[in-house]
Amino acid sequence: MKNVAAILVLAALASRLGLLGAQGPAAESRTAWDGVYTEDQAKRGELIYHKECAACHGDMLAGRESAPPLTGGAFLANWNGLTMADLFDRIRKTMPQSAPGRLTRQQDADILAFMLSVNKFPAGKTELYRQSEMLREIRFEATKPASKK
Repeated sequence: MKNVAAILVLAALASRLGLLGAQGPAAESRTAWDGVYTEDQAKRGELIYHKECAACHGDMLAGRESAPPLTGGAFLANWNGLTMADLFDRIRKTMPQSAPGRLTRQQDADILAFMLSVNKFPAGKTELYRQSEMLREIRFEATKPASKK
């Protein structure tokens, strides 16, 4: 009987802490409009972008003949409704074109933070995650949801 009570207490505590499922902040609906990167991270990303990406995507992320734009309506529409993991994984697995996957997860996250900054998504107090599993919890929405205005 003591064991059953102890198990129930531990289960209740684990549930309260969000250890038994999607109960904590990660379970909340988050979007790129929720400040999912920091300004410092975007600044690091800008440096990496200009070194690794600008030759193909252009200094202003507007794209070139060899690569699509990473800013503007077409870019936003292309990723609208997907997750940040979708965009992160695309960067991670296909860029830079000359050596896909060469950059670290941190560098990829920093570049993505810079892209969000250029596309006018607000910065926050926490850096953008480097793990695809966590980025799946953040939706990429082209326009700011009414509830966030």
